[in-house]
Amino acid sequence: MLRSDVYNFSAGPSALPQAVLEKAAAELCDWRGSGMSVMEISHRSAAFLEVAHQAEADLRALLAVPSGYRVLFLQGGASLQFAAVPLNLSSAGDTLAYANTGLWSEKAIVEARRYATVAVVADSSASGHRHVPPQSQWQIPSEARYLHYTSNETIGGVEFPFIPDVGDLPLVADMSSHILSRPLDVSRFALIYAGAQKNAGPSGITLVIVREDLLGRARALTPQVMNYQAQAAEGSMLNTPPTYSWYLSGLVFQWIKAQGGLAAMAILNDQKAEALYGYIDASGFYRNDVARADRSAMNVVFNLLDARLEPVFVSEAAAVGLMHLKGHQRVGGLRASLYNALPMAGVQALLTFMRDFATRHG
Repeated sequence: MLRSDVYNFSAGPSALPQAVLEKAAAELCDWRGSGMSVMEISHRSAAFLEVAHQAEADLRALLAVPSGYRVLFLQGGASLQFAAVPLNLSSAGDTLAYANTGLWSEKAIVEARRYATVAVVADSSASGHRHVPPQSQWQIPSEARYLHYTSNETIGGVEFPFIPDVGDLPLVADMSSHILSRPLDVSRFALIYAGAQKNAGPSGITLVIVREDLLGRARALTPQVMNYQAQAAEGSMLNTPPTYSWYLSGLVFQWIKAQGGLAAMAILNDQKAEALYGYIDASGFYRNDVARADRSAMNVVFNLLDARLEPVFVSEAAAVGLMHLKGHQRVGGLRASLYNALPMAGVQALLTFMRDFATRHG
């Protein structure tokens, strides 16, 4: 059993639902009476194919994925997709449009520039990536092959409050940090990709949802394992997939459905974020510098007015079971990630600690 007084605020790999961990633990050595672990069975066996197909069906149901899209379970994380996207959706010499709203956007841009000309159509770097530039200010080249954006920046705590309106231009999104946290209109996108290790399972699986008409466009030099058409043709099993991660993601999808689906997740996630931001804003001791309209509901970044106290905060918080509150090394400060598996009780425990810390050190 997990300790009920420990709460994991890690940005990823993140907390998994306790019910999922308990089920996985119970099945670890003897899966479905087989006498084997699910990690030990062939990925091409009928038993594992059932797991894979059920996971895809549950993900499609949760996101209401329309017909005409393929769902892939790949490897390499979102970082591999930084290269896979331009290799599959563009040709040498093409222009690609990218929005730059944080570190993960920057990484995607750097990788895309290896394969094409990148036009940065929105850039929040001058503000330290503390806001999302309004789309009215964007300049999208008419020759762009697609527009890419990172819908939630894990490190900076910035979340797009809108889906960019790009007409017929294919829209591509890195949704690693908040996919499955609320309902989503998948039909607005040509391609969505997301590392699973936030809301969708453990690290090792990358979700790719791609419109079928975009398959078959990969450059000749694209490695087969990065070729969406090749992976779709093989059911994401062009090579041996990370079977245990796939199995665990399937359990997470079932858990989300049991909680009431994405509508229920959105209500809970909004309540958690509103409680934490509300206290930070009113405290006079903590601060959040992200534009209010663009604050992430998943990754709450904050600072103490006296930055010298932040290491003390992290240490004292860990001593009472509030884990992984240190901000990313690139930006410092503090960060509380409020993914689906973190209960409201975790936020309440954090708020109790924050109030006490402010009283003792203010």
